[in-house]
Amino acid sequence: MLNDTFLTPAQIVAELDKYIIGQHDAKRHVAIALRNRWRRLHAPAEMQAEIVPNNILMIGATGVGKTEIARRLAHLADAPFVKVEASKFTEVGYVGRDVESMVRDLAEQSVNRVKARRQEAVKAQAADAVEELILDALIPAVPRPAGAKTGLGFGNGGGADDVPQSDAELNERTRERFRQKIKNGELEDRKIEIQVAQSGPSIGVMGAPPGMDEGTLSGLQDMLGNMLPKKTRKRKVTVAEARKLLLDEEAAKLIDMDEVKDEAIRQCENAGIIFIDEIDKVASSGGRNGGGPDVSRQGVQRDLLPIVEGSAVNTKYGIVNTDHILFIAAGAFHVSKPSDLIPELQGRFPIRVELQSLTKEDFFRILKDPKNALTKQYEALLKAEDVELTFDDAALERIAEIASQVNAEVENIGARRLHTVMSRLLNDILYDVPDKIGPNARILITADLVNERLNEMVKNRDLSQYIL
Repeated sequence: MLNDTFLTPAQIVAELDKYIIGQHDAKRHVAIALRNRWRRLHAPAEMQAEIVPNNILMIGATGVGKTEIARRLAHLADAPFVKVEASKFTEVGYVGRDVESMVRDLAEQSVNRVKARRQEAVKAQAADAVEELILDALIPAVPRPAGAKTGLGFGNGGGADDVPQSDAELNERTRERFRQKIKNGELEDRKIEIQVAQSGPSIGVMGAPPGMDEGTLSGLQDMLGNMLPKKTRKRKVTVAEARKLLLDEEAAKLIDMDEVKDEAIRQCENAGIIFIDEIDKVASSGGRNGGGPDVSRQGVQRDLLPIVEGSAVNTKYGIVNTDHILFIAAGAFHVSKPSDLIPELQGRFPIRVELQSLTKEDFFRILKDPKNALTKQYEALLKAEDVELTFDDAALERIAEIASQVNAEVENIGARRLHTVMSRLLNDILYDVPDKIGPNARILITADLVNERLNEMVKNRDLSQYIL
């Protein structure tokens, strides 16, 4: 959630630069949009409701970083984030998937995030409760009768040292011994029988009846589900497995779900980000009076409009107002253009930014600079086998040149082409480790090796068998 130590626009761009190469204009726009959310929350109370986000329309070919920018932005903001595809709303006819489902998905994600954090905060307390349940399964507790003496006197003095302990005291001492064994990890493989929650059949598998939206239906299903008695079943598992199974259940008992829902709705409304991909797929391809698919596309746009403008959407966790949710739409716009969207929807995406196609130099930097660069991913994979994989700069330049050439000659799929090229280059090595290439081996990828492995791919003009 946005807080007083939130990043400045320049810091946001610097963080995005660690993962995404180029596209400086797009980074600047999303950084300003994100900082404006913090600014709104610190504006005078009477103005906060009036300040609406400047939604962003990203225009660019596939694989240039549109989705990655939005995803990393949400991570930086520590905000609920969902990605939807506009084309999904047309697959089943003119109406298609209910566009409000994107808001319900955002609310669901927000609740899961808040719930996970609350459970993490009570994890130590839940672990103590789980330890008691495991002890109960190992050694059932013996209650001490009210007013019972600690023992019976024998011998001359009948002193405390001369008497046997009660069953309850013996039981407690045994539990303490086993508690220490559990803490030391000595009983991890011991089998015990525990009670675990059993998920019952879902209620109301049919769609919402006329006049009832899906959010109301989901809420009704949850309410009916909560009214039914919770079912449990016995399972025989190891102590280690029991700890995993019981920890989430015990943590859930320690948090207030009403507070979780309230906080999740607040985060959803004030910090939520919805990324609508393939928005160009619902743009009309012809004039205003087009028929057929254009009718469906315009219908989807008109369904999207009230959500983006700001409306109240019913979810099973409560009503979510979309007025201050940040919407980022993206599309390649190869066939259509942004002006083919209905004017009202165009007006709700006032910030338009065009992302540039990637060059050979961009590919080289993508392979070398980002924290999650593809080369670093392959190095990490082979490090798991104790094999050291390294690339020299000449090899990276040649890989970048090949990826750029294939994109130019076949189809431009942006940085995704690097996955094709790298997979073709390293598949034999990945197959030979560890059978033929054992631990402690060192593999250096050079330009000559790249040419040797990818020569056929470069020469083949069709390249159809290599296209993802």
